[in-house]
Amino acid sequence: MCGICGWVDFEGDLRESRDTLLDMTETMSCRGPDDEGMWISEHGALGHRRLAIIDLLGGRQPMIAEEGGEVLAVLTYSGEVYNFKELHAELAARGHQFRTRSDTEVVLRAYLEWGEDLAGHLNGMYAFGIWDARREELVLVRDRLGIKPLYYYPTPGGVLFGSEPKAILANPLLADRVVDGEGLRELLVFVKTPECGIFRGMREVRPGGIVRVTREGIVKRRYWRLASGEHPDDLPTTVRTVRGLLDDIIERQLISDVPLCTLLSGGLDSSAVTALAGEALRRHGEGKLRSFSVDFTGYTEHFSPDAMRDTPDAPFVRDLVRHLSHLGVEHDDIVLDSADLMDAGIRAAVLRARDLPTGVGDMDTSLHLLFRAVRAHSTVALSGESADEVFGGYRWFHDPAAVNAGTFPWLASGIRLTALDQVLAPDLLRELDVPGYCAERYREALDEVPRLPGESGMEARMREVSYLHLTRFVQMLLDRKDRMSMAVGLEVRVPFCDHRLVEYVFNAPWSMKTFDGHEKSLLRAATADVLPESVLARKKSPYPSTQDPAYEKALREETARLLESGDFPAASMIDVPKVRTMIDQPLDAVSRHDLRAALEGLLQFNAWLERYKVRVSL
Repeated sequence: MCGICGWVDFEGDLRESRDTLLDMTETMSCRGPDDEGMWISEHGALGHRRLAIIDLLGGRQPMIAEEGGEVLAVLTYSGEVYNFKELHAELAARGHQFRTRSDTEVVLRAYLEWGEDLAGHLNGMYAFGIWDARREELVLVRDRLGIKPLYYYPTPGGVLFGSEPKAILANPLLADRVVDGEGLRELLVFVKTPECGIFRGMREVRPGGIVRVTREGIVKRRYWRLASGEHPDDLPTTVRTVRGLLDDIIERQLISDVPLCTLLSGGLDSSAVTALAGEALRRHGEGKLRSFSVDFTGYTEHFSPDAMRDTPDAPFVRDLVRHLSHLGVEHDDIVLDSADLMDAGIRAAVLRARDLPTGVGDMDTSLHLLFRAVRAHSTVALSGESADEVFGGYRWFHDPAAVNAGTFPWLASGIRLTALDQVLAPDLLRELDVPGYCAERYREALDEVPRLPGESGMEARMREVSYLHLTRFVQMLLDRKDRMSMAVGLEVRVPFCDHRLVEYVFNAPWSMKTFDGHEKSLLRAATADVLPESVLARKKSPYPSTQDPAYEKALREETARLLESGDFPAASMIDVPKVRTMIDQPLDAVSRHDLRAALEGLLQFNAWLERYKVRVSL
C-alpha cells in the first residue's frame, strides 16, 4: 500500500519540474513511510511513496520495464493484487522474465502483455498510473469497488494525478483552490457521486474505471460494473458458495511479509473475518492472530441505546475472543477518552488525512487514533467493512418506509451522519437547493441499475437498493477507512469487497438474503460454525461514537470561542444567531446527535477553508 502521484504535460518539459514533483510526492509520505522514488521524462513524470508489504527489498517504485536499454513503460502503483502469484506463473509461461517477487512487477508485466485489458485479470484493491513510453500516454486504473483512491485534474497540456487531493493541490497549477456549487452540495449530502472530486476541475477515477491521457485528450471507460443475472443456486448451495468464497478470499488476503492483524468490533462482519483468519493461520501453521478494537472510557458501563446502536461492542468482543481461545487470538482494546477526541493536533491530522470536511466528527478522530495504536504492532489489518452493503445489513434495508421513500434509503431513515446544512445561512441553502441536487443524483443512480428481465416488486426494488449502496454509499466508508489508515501507514484490507463475492451475492434473491428473518442471513449461515451464539444473534451496531457529555460540552465551548472571534472563514456562510441558540439551549437526547454533528461539521468546515485556503464560488 502506497501513495502515488504524477504529471503529464505534452506542451512543456517536465525535466525542469523536479522540485514540484518532489513536493507532490512528499504529500504522500504518510501513505508510504518506507521509501520514496521519482521518475521524470520530457512529458511524463511519476512519484511514489512506499509502504513495504510484499518483497520488502525488490518492490521499489516507480518501477521501469526496459528492453535493450529502451524504456517501455513505468509504473507507480498503490494496493495489493491478491492473485499475483497465479498471474506471475501465467506471465512467465508467456515469456516474461521477473527480477522481483512483488505484485508490482506482475502488474507492470501484465500491462506489457495485455495493455489496458490487464485490469480484468486483477483481483485486489489497487490504483495505479502507467506511463507508456512507447506511445507517450498515461493510463490510470482503479479497482472495481473503489477501495483505493485515485484523483486527477486535467490541465491545458495534460493532467495531474494522485492518491489524494493533497498531491494535486501541491502543484502550483492549483494555486487558486476553488469549490463551486456542485462541490459544496456534494459536501452537504451523504451520497458519494462517482467521479466528483469536490475541488473545481478535480475528478476521481470511477471505481472499475480507466482513464487514458494522450496528446489528443482524455478518454474514460469502465472495465467493470455490476451486472444482473439469474442466480443459479438453491439456498444450501448459496450458503456453501459464500463460505467457500470467504475462505479463499481471506486466505489470499493473509499474504504479507509484515505483521498482520484484524479489526474486531464484536459484530457479525468483523467477527467472521477474525474467526476465519485465525482458522486459516492455524491450518498453515503461521502462528497466532492479533486483533484490536476501539472503546471509550466508561462507554460500556454507562451505555445508553440510541437510534443506531442497541448494544456496546465490548461484551461481544470478549465473547468472540473466548470462543476462539483454541486459536490463541491475542486481543487488545484501544480505550480513548474525550480529551483524546478533542485534541487539536489529532483533529488537524484527521482533516489533513481527509483533505475535505466530512462532518462525521469523533468517528473519524477515534478511527485515526485506533489505527495509530494498531500501527505500533501491525502494518496490515483485515476489516469487516462493506459486509452490510453486500449482504443487506443496515436497518433501513428492512424498513419499508425507507426502502420505498423515493430517495436514497439511508437518507430516508432519519439518521444524520453529517449536518453542516443545519448551520448554513438560509439564503445560501436556498441557492444551493440541496434537496434538488440529491433528487437529481438519485435519478442518475437509478438509471444505472442493471435490471433483470421479468423481475418486479420487492425483488426489483431491493436490487435497486443494493446497487445504490454498492455504488453511492460504501465508497464513503472506504474513503474514510483508506484516509484514516494510510495517514498512519497502516494497510487495511477489506475481504467483503472481493468482486467475486460482490457479484455473486448481488444476484442472490432478496428472499435468500433474509431467509431466517434477520439481516445478513447468508453471511450468518455461512459462518455459524465458527462464531458464538451471542455474536450470531446480535443486531447490526455501527462503528461506536462516544456518549460522554464532556465531548459535547467541549464542542459547544469551542464553537462559542469561534463565534466570539467574529472574523473566521465560514462566518459569511453560516447562520450565526442559529448557531448561538444551538450552543446555548439544552437539547434532549433525541436531538443531541444532530447538535453534535452540526457543531463538528461547522468546526471542521471552517478549519478546512482556513488551512486549505479554499475559495467558495457558486
